[in-house]
Amino acid sequence: MELRKDPITRSWVLTGDGEPLQTGASSCIYCEGSDHLPQPIYSLPYQHRPGAIRVYPHRRPLYTIDGRAERRAEGIYDKMRTVGAHEVIVESPDHEARLSMADERDIAHLLRCWALRIDDLKRDMRFKYITVFKNQGAIAGQEIKHPHSELTASPFIPRRILYELRSSQEYFVRKERCVFCDIERQEEQQGSRVVDISGNFLALCPFASRVPYELWVIPRYHHSSFESDLLHRAENTELAGILRRCLARLEQLTDAYHMVLHTSPNTIARKEVPGYWATLDDDYHWHIEILPIAQTQTKSYSIKEVYYCPTSPESAAARLKDLPSSRELLPQRTLEFQSR
Repeated sequence: MELRKDPITRSWVLTGDGEPLQTGASSCIYCEGSDHLPQPIYSLPYQHRPGAIRVYPHRRPLYTIDGRAERRAEGIYDKMRTVGAHEVIVESPDHEARLSMADERDIAHLLRCWALRIDDLKRDMRFKYITVFKNQGAIAGQEIKHPHSELTASPFIPRRILYELRSSQEYFVRKERCVFCDIERQEEQQGSRVVDISGNFLALCPFASRVPYELWVIPRYHHSSFESDLLHRAENTELAGILRRCLARLEQLTDAYHMVLHTSPNTIARKEVPGYWATLDDDYHWHIEILPIAQTQTKSYSIKEVYYCPTSPESAAARLKDLPSSRELLPQRTLEFQSR
């Protein structure tokens, strides 16, 4: 497998002929007592009950930890080795656990684990971007049945993050304000797309939602780095609570979603370059994006980079606000793409 750069869109593509991993194991290898796993890279014991969050190398990684990227040319094309990290973060010892029904202290513990792993990998100058994502449900690409999230560290900044970084920088140059802070303030004032709010966090359906019921969780204060922010807080149950409530609402509509953390890139990766993302602390703003996935195929991505969202974010927010913020004893339903 190698990384190849599209010279037109400037996006990097993982290219290879990999085959699905055949484990041969009849039971879950991530459940406690399994003898199919090595020692974890990292573990974080729960403070209030037995068990721990455990972090392992992915058994079929997209990126490999050894060596250097060795960027090189093939005619007009660029390519490089898939140097980076790919980790599985086992969220709970319970095979049937869900974040939407978890204790908020456990979710806060998981968020701290995310921050600790990102902070650790940002010390490696080979990695330009580190993030955490979660694919929930088979149609979202979930391969491991045990409740987990995944971390990747890559030798490049993904294109969507680059768009965000550049747009945020340009907005700040023009207005001397953070665009995310302006979004957060306007959404609070208008209220029509707000789903949940707490002292420090806001959950909203973004103005230009890509899919029905898309949700963002964004701090109501300015901070560019998720890991730095969380590791300097005494506790994170407030963020855990609003995230749990968002997932509980969404899971009453669909069982499948992508959840991705957007945080600042690794600035020490190019510390020899003067001014490399030097204004991040002023113009970027970390946040979490959750994209639900329908059970049936839709036109939500019918033309490349042009999204079609058949439910307005205002209607989506209104419906989500009406749903209970707890999953307990609630029936599962299928996502419907009609406005209220």
